[in-house]
Amino acid sequence: MENRDEFLLMDDETLSRHCELEFFKGTGNGGQKRNKTSSSVRVRLIDFPLLCAEDCTERSQHRNRANALRKLRLRIAYAERAVPALPPERNECAVDHDDYPLWLAHLLDLCEESNWEIKPAAEKLGRTPTAFLKLLARDPELWQFFNRKRAALGKNALRHP
Repeated sequence: MENRDEFLLMDDETLSRHCELEFFKGTGNGGQKRNKTSSSVRVRLIDFPLLCAEDCTERSQHRNRANALRKLRLRIAYAERAVPALPPERNECAVDHDDYPLWLAHLLDLCEESNWEIKPAAEKLGRTPTAFLKLLARDPELWQFFNRKRAALGKNALRHP
């Protein structure tokens, strides 16, 4: 994917044009409303059909679509690496902020360039190794992803700070 950052910066409407959207009835608890309306949403990038996400947490199809697009952006951030790595524009970004997927993608690029080692990645980000570990630990999915990458290289898993 050559234009990963462009996808991550797109608003929901523009990103939706690059996606195949599927609406369906959710399953599980939720009563009559959930079982009778097609409020669940699945989004799949047309050019990259393996990158998809779905959401059925809300009663509103519009909110579920927005949530699914956010999940898709996060999947793109985890799946695609850019070389050479661009450092994130800022040292930290809240997990629920709109810019988080782009920030995360740049952070992961930096980590891969540092061969998933804490100290060089922390130095490139301008943080101490402990502060860098705390940054990773606040997002459980990021923490697990980082440890999986280290394990694939035969490195020890990180312990929570």
